[in-house]
Amino acid sequence: MTVYEIRIHSRGGQGGVTAARLLAMAALHDGKYATACPFYGAERRGAPVVSFVRIDDYPIRIYSQIREPDLVVVLDASVMETVDVLHGIKKGGRVFINSAHLHEFAGFVTYNVDLTGIALKINLMVAGSPILNTSVLGALAKIGIITAGSAKGIVSADSAKSAIREMFTDERNVSASDAAYMEMSA
Repeated sequence: MTVYEIRIHSRGGQGGVTAARLLAMAALHDGKYATACPFYGAERRGAPVVSFVRIDDYPIRIYSQIREPDLVVVLDASVMETVDVLHGIKKGGRVFINSAHLHEFAGFVTYNVDLTGIALKINLMVAGSPILNTSVLGALAKIGIITAGSAKGIVSADSAKSAIREMFTDERNVSASDAAYMEMSA
């Protein structure tokens, strides 16, 4: 595999930065190399935040923003009102949106899963906000990276669960990941 680049758009407090760290940890569990890099200033809860993840079979020597991602993840669809989340996405790139409603973008494969609904259903919340970072990991484990004619998950479901358990003790986080994996139509 050549380096696979992911840009995650979220709002402060939704777990986008943690989702990037979890995704990188899961990739490491799969025996790959990975980096996770957030980009934000002095924003407060609710402000747009961007995080970046690179995954590769070889050591990654760059730690910076990703300008031309293979995959864009949107944890809050309202971010699209103020941020051009598709800016720079590679031709044939893919978009994942946390939404109960269908979103489609011409020229891009788009995945929609209601991560918020999953978190609310199992009461996975902090300070009144649904936790999205662990459920998105399950969904991303279902999205395949196509290399040499075969598809393989961005990370394995087992590695996703291992990363979640390494960071969190509440098993509802694993349940959220499992639920998103099952709802994901890859």
